[in-house]
Amino acid sequence: MTEALRQGREAFGRRAWAEACDRLSEAAGDRPLGADDLVRLATAADLCGRDEVSTEAWARAHGLLLEQDEPERAVRCAFWLAFGLMNRGERTRAGGWLARARRLLEEHGRECVERGYLLLPAALGRLSAGEAGEAHALFARAAGMGDRFRDPDLAALGRLGRGQARIRLGEVDDGVALLDEAMAAVEAGELSPVVVGTVYCAVIETCHEIFDLRRAGDWTESLTRWCEAQPELVRFRGQCRARRAEILQHRGAWDDALEEARAACERLAGPPGEPAAGLAFYRLAELFRLRGQLAEAERAYGEAAKWGRSPQPGLALLRLAQGRTDEAVAAIRREAEEGTGRPDRARVLAARVEIALAADDRAAARASAAELEALASGRGVPYLRALADQARSAVRLADGDPRTALHAAREAAAAWEDLQAPREAARARVLVGLACVALGDHDTARVELDAARWAFRRLGARPDLERLDALAPAAEPPEDDHGLTPRELEVLVRVAAGDTNREIAGRLSISERTVERHVSNLLRKIPAANRAAATAWAFRHGIV
Repeated sequence: MTEALRQGREAFGRRAWAEACDRLSEAAGDRPLGADDLVRLATAADLCGRDEVSTEAWARAHGLLLEQDEPERAVRCAFWLAFGLMNRGERTRAGGWLARARRLLEEHGRECVERGYLLLPAALGRLSAGEAGEAHALFARAAGMGDRFRDPDLAALGRLGRGQARIRLGEVDDGVALLDEAMAAVEAGELSPVVVGTVYCAVIETCHEIFDLRRAGDWTESLTRWCEAQPELVRFRGQCRARRAEILQHRGAWDDALEEARAACERLAGPPGEPAAGLAFYRLAELFRLRGQLAEAERAYGEAAKWGRSPQPGLALLRLAQGRTDEAVAAIRREAEEGTGRPDRARVLAARVEIALAADDRAAARASAAELEALASGRGVPYLRALADQARSAVRLADGDPRTALHAAREAAAAWEDLQAPREAARARVLVGLACVALGDHDTARVELDAARWAFRRLGARPDLERLDALAPAAEPPEDDHGLTPRELEVLVRVAAGDTNREIAGRLSISERTVERHVSNLLRKIPAANRAAATAWAFRHGIV
């Protein structure tokens, strides 16, 4: 064994993927690697983002195993080679390797676990085509073969697919239970690194599809910790940051969300690029739109479209914010009519209610609100229920029924507070305030509208604030209206407690650089000359 080979194996064992790739590549220059070390090289290269090195190593391992008359293991290498190509959007090349793998199994005819792996691409194809029942049957066969041959990777991937298929069939509780079972295998440390990352990303994406944002948030934080424990990990990190940006946006930490979204775009759009870049650019566009940076949002929606992600409904809402109401109406009408099977159908309908009411098309708003109500009914999903209540309140208010509107708006506001969604909660409180105005209760209206204004100001939601000021002009801001964002307030509390930047980063699951930026911003806003002055200010203003 050469020293480079020994070091490569050792680095692989401690999951230092770039170092393992470098040392194993160096060892391969000294003498040909065996099949096991080629698999290590292929895996390490995949995880540190060296795609062509990974593809070449899988191909070499495949050929070597064929020479050694080990067709089943050769098929396994062909599968993982194709798996990597599919994740990078190279479906034609992937199809060729899968066809070769199937031919090899047909020629050798033995019953083996690799037959289960080759069921997975066919099952995913059926799921993408909307044939959830057929997909579920294939995933179930794959999971059964994983159990039979004691292969935890295949068993977990099969259960993951079964869960996704059951959810598409409308059996949400059963589907989520299967997703949780797949995640149990992750937490038990039973799975290989590539499968761990795959399960994390698929479960989080599915949780977003069913609007289970709490579960999505929990698993996103877990994925973040897993990524951070492997500093040289490149694969999965971009998708992780895009999903983390979405959770942070939902929770009102928009500065942090913007940083995560930008990092995700940079990672996923870098050569050769990954399809998930569309998700990252869409999230970036949404954050720009919510903050009123409309030109930046326009560019980011365009980038999302280039990577295959529909820019709707965000782009239609951007057109509304730009005052281009006719274009917004046309875009959201087409999206609502064509996209009946979209996972984010509920968000499209909510956007159509907002745009239709702005265009004074109450019939379209009523129809979309009714469909949203039908989606929420009987599903037991708090996010959908809140969307439906908020849409119903807006429509009822436009129809001149403030009492019903008030009840629905209060239900929505309570639900959004429970879901830790400060922007949506504030928008619901605007509806509460407007309904109270219509009912003659001006004191309650003032309290609700001021609370919404306070929330918008802290979020940095300039368009929402401008719309509210147009509806109900603000009084002079109070002297203690310091303008700190929710995240800056959290950082200030930890500064006042004496935490270092590193300790704050660990507590809040953000980078030290982000903490430094928050500290700099809050010292400027208060203003305070240093951390001690900021601590005194926090006590004086009752923040701690």
